[in-house]
Amino acid sequence: MKFNIYALPLMASLCATMPATGQTNEPITLSLQQAMDYATKNNVAAKNAQLDVLIQEVQNNEVTANAYPRINGQGQFIDYIDPMQSFIPGEFFNQPGTFVPVQFTPKYSSSLALSGSQIIFDGGVLVALQARKSVLELARQNGKLTTENLRYNVQKAYRALVIANKQFSILKQSLSNARSMAQDMFAMHDAGFTEKIDVDRTNVQVNNLAADSMRIGNLLRVSEQLLKFQMGMSIEQPVVLTDTAVSGQILQASAMLESTADFSHRTEFSLMQTQQKLNGYNLRRYQYAAIPTLSAFGNMGYNYSSNKFKSLFGEQYIWSSYVGLQLNFTLFNGLLRQNQVKEVKLNMLKTQNNIDNLKLTIDFQTKSARTTLRNALLQAESQRRNALLAASVLDLAQRKYKEGVGSNLEVTQAQTEYLQAQNNYFNVLMEISNAEADLKKALGDF
Repeated sequence: MKFNIYALPLMASLCATMPATGQTNEPITLSLQQAMDYATKNNVAAKNAQLDVLIQEVQNNEVTANAYPRINGQGQFIDYIDPMQSFIPGEFFNQPGTFVPVQFTPKYSSSLALSGSQIIFDGGVLVALQARKSVLELARQNGKLTTENLRYNVQKAYRALVIANKQFSILKQSLSNARSMAQDMFAMHDAGFTEKIDVDRTNVQVNNLAADSMRIGNLLRVSEQLLKFQMGMSIEQPVVLTDTAVSGQILQASAMLESTADFSHRTEFSLMQTQQKLNGYNLRRYQYAAIPTLSAFGNMGYNYSSNKFKSLFGEQYIWSSYVGLQLNFTLFNGLLRQNQVKEVKLNMLKTQNNIDNLKLTIDFQTKSARTTLRNALLQAESQRRNALLAASVLDLAQRKYKEGVGSNLEVTQAQTEYLQAQNNYFNVLMEISNAEADLKKALGDF
């Protein structure tokens, strides 16, 4: 018998990359909310997103540092091993017609100076200071988007694992019933009451159910490991899921059909608006580049020279100091600034196109998820009744068989129809779960 299961969001390629440890811990009980909260604290992507915000805060402090004064100090000591000499006309030394070398530089020299500067006006620095808040907000929005995507993936994996476990429980119960019937058939065959074909038919069903049970059991373990991987939890850590009420999930999904869409609730929309604001700051930065920059500077220090090292730091020294203003401006730079302004304006148009397209995308995602959810909810009740009816038919067939008025073929057919009905019901539940998650993401509710 072929058993189909769609509730397992398996990614076999992840198995080779999943970390494994040798830890053995007590089982952790997890509700859906607890699983999502755990992921936002322990998943690597979420932790890196939080670090990105801290990094941006530090970078903002670096921008602020550009507006503060710059103060530098410099100390210097020079030992002229062969001091420089200059030629002086010999007339000064009663040696007319010759040139006499004279040393003007003492052997030892020392100096100490402090210099400082302060930007008075710089358009680039001014815009950078104004943009700090928006840049930090962009980092926070990126972090929030990472968290939302993570919670979305964890919810889908959590719900899929819950539904798959319910399917697996039904399959195990069916296998137990089939084995019990196989034992009865074997005993009746030994007593001469049944034919061998009946025994073989029952054994085929047992073997098929056993193979499906082993296969799906292995897939369930991989699905559980995938959930832990997305949460940032050790693969070896046992967990117990507590949000397993299917009826509550259906009621929660039904209530979402009345939710209204609002672009401002989507982090992607806010992120693009912030990006457009930063484009505006970038435009102003290039526009301000045409304005001259003004800065103040100053320097003070002393110099002392001596032919004796012990007198190098004596009381006699030369003191100097000065202050000034510096104005820098560009006369011509090959139209670089003008082209930079044009480029930013084109990027602003591109970002606005992306914003308009995101509105259409959000509308499509919302309506598509709402339609899928509505259709799945309409099917859920009929599939639930069908599953109950199939269970009733199977129970009747089993009782008739035990009372000797039914055949094992009738039980086998009822068992097959029961598993198919259950499979159809759980497939609809999976559609509801996925559509609910898609609608929550479209509405920006994660």
